[in-house]
Amino acid sequence: MQTKTRKCCKCGCDITDKDTIGINRKLLGARTRKFMCLKHLAEFFGTTEDVLRGRIEDLKDSGCPLFK
Repeated sequence: MQTKTRKCCKCGCDITDKDTIGINRKLLGARTRKFMCLKHLAEFFGTTEDVLRGRIEDLKDSGCPLFK
């Protein structure tokens, strides 16, 4: 099965990491069509990449289906 490549709507870089896609869906809505790399997602929410990585781990630990 081929992984669908998404592009950051801010810088155009490829987003293939499923955790980055998951956190975009969690924070921007499950039906979002525009994705951002972790750097730009952090800027958008006024936080840091480390905070988002911590949030991803928390969501994984809690069993969030977006991170399975």
